[in-house]
Amino acid sequence: MSAYQPFSVSIPDDTIRSIQARVRDYPWHEMPDDGGWDYGTNLDYMQELCEYWATEYDWRKHEAQINRFSQFKVEIDGIDMHFIYEKGSGPNPKPLMISHGWPGTVAEFLDFIDLLAHPEKHGGNIDDAFDVVAPSLPGFGFSGRPPRPYGPRKMATVLNSLMTDVLGYETYIAQGGDWGGAICSWLGYEHPACVAIHINILTMRHKDGPQGAEEIAWAEQFDIDQVIQDGYRTQQATKPQTLSYAMMDSPVGIAAWIVEKMHGWSDIQGDIENVYSKDQLLTNIMIYIVTRTFNTASWIYYGRREEGGRILSPEGKRVEVPTGCALFPKELLAWPPRSYAERIYNITQWTEMPRGGHFAAMEQPDLLIQDIRTFVRRLG
Repeated sequence: MSAYQPFSVSIPDDTIRSIQARVRDYPWHEMPDDGGWDYGTNLDYMQELCEYWATEYDWRKHEAQINRFSQFKVEIDGIDMHFIYEKGSGPNPKPLMISHGWPGTVAEFLDFIDLLAHPEKHGGNIDDAFDVVAPSLPGFGFSGRPPRPYGPRKMATVLNSLMTDVLGYETYIAQGGDWGGAICSWLGYEHPACVAIHINILTMRHKDGPQGAEEIAWAEQFDIDQVIQDGYRTQQATKPQTLSYAMMDSPVGIAAWIVEKMHGWSDIQGDIENVYSKDQLLTNIMIYIVTRTFNTASWIYYGRREEGGRILSPEGKRVEVPTGCALFPKELLAWPPRSYAERIYNITQWTEMPRGGHFAAMEQPDLLIQDIRTFVRRLG
């Protein structure tokens, strides 16, 4: 295993200027008069966002925000893996890996990492400090791409190597939402060094399916709710390469594809900017564009399909390490009854949150962090 090397983000000026020019020159088109967001990303909002993007948004400011954290790269399984590594305060910070998903990046954690690593700076207890490891998933952002699509099970193997072989931790805790939740599930299921997981999404399924009236009702409603989301998911799981040809030369296209999800999957109370600033939205989007990883990031959907989909265990085994579950009410994938989840996980904490959606680390960082701290304290 190679030694990890320091890394900082430094995007050429020409790249930034080229993106701004393509945003300014985008050939705007039409949408139905009664459009709103029902047909997809709202045209009026996209024009407003792109005007800001081309004239006011300052990538260098946010590049510096990323670079205030210690970052590294290391080769694992032939992949040039990028990760933020923020050592925690105090004498005994606990190792915690936090994993993003799609359409996220490590930008989700820019206002989150310091709270985890240095709680005493934010009115918390230094005994709650973590050594925070936040990787860019293989094929995402500042990490290199895998040779072919990796699903979350394969990615869990790569990230376990990062924590054990590269960073030398004998044991660690993993936290994740979106694909990070699936990766955490595989870490807890297959990798003994991962001694506990905390998830804010449930993507896995039990081989025997729902049991009883409450679980069956959840499963039926889940399928109904997901019909409107199946388009992007099916495309990225079957023909991601075809989609990429349209996206790789269109910053506005990538932005629209991602903003639609940020709008539809979040607890925005009617206005996306109730939760996210334009700068937050654009920084996450820009990472996909400046690293040219829109294509390779979508491969994870294809990889999961090849790995067998959502079924964790054909034998019906569950994740036996302690599992904390944070249930945010506007989560895209509605949580099942606890009885169903307990057939997949050894649940030791089950928290129903008062607000928040899919991107919990950005939407409700204080609620998520408090739940993580409570969960870890209970581990002893």
